[in-house]
Amino acid sequence: MTKTMMLQSRIEALLFVVGDDGLTIKQLALLLSEAEELVAQTMDSLRTAYDEDLTRGITIKEIAGVYQLTTKHELADTIQRLVENPTAQSLSQASLEVLAIVAYKQPITRVAIEDLRGVKCERPLQTLASRGLVKEVGRSEGTGRAILYGTTKEFLNYFGLNSIEEMPPLPEEEQGETEQETDLFMTKFQETFSVAK
Repeated sequence: MTKTMMLQSRIEALLFVVGDDGLTIKQLALLLSEAEELVAQTMDSLRTAYDEDLTRGITIKEIAGVYQLTTKHELADTIQRLVENPTAQSLSQASLEVLAIVAYKQPITRVAIEDLRGVKCERPLQTLASRGLVKEVGRSEGTGRAILYGTTKEFLNYFGLNSIEEMPPLPEEEQGETEQETDLFMTKFQETFSVAK
């Protein structure tokens, strides 16, 4: 594998991992320990390769100097079918965890969810929103006016609930409980989820 091919591969991996946040040439150069000019040239050749290869479903898009991996515009109809049929796939573990947190703690910000989970949750939130299970219910009063998330009527239908009050109660907190508390929470939520399916 040539140095250019290896650099393209590394750029592709980084863009995939950051998702919708994307990266600038400067950020990529820093992460890859390469000159910005070389990264920019490699990015151009990678974009051209994606655009010219009709067998690929993805491309690289630049918005205000930020590069993202995206699906090709020509495949919009295929993506639309997925959006219109959200039950075609089951929810990932990450999406289930985020959904449980939103359901029990709503209204809640993304940052608060990430604090509880300990990892980023932008993608799971996007998945849940695209399936109509969570939605923006307002803005917080603090700096930046972060989006507050809550569940939807579709969430209630999906789990066969008449109201949010019908959700199973969380296990009682006992002194000395730590990580086991989270495991019990997720186990109960998954049991409810599988029954609803």
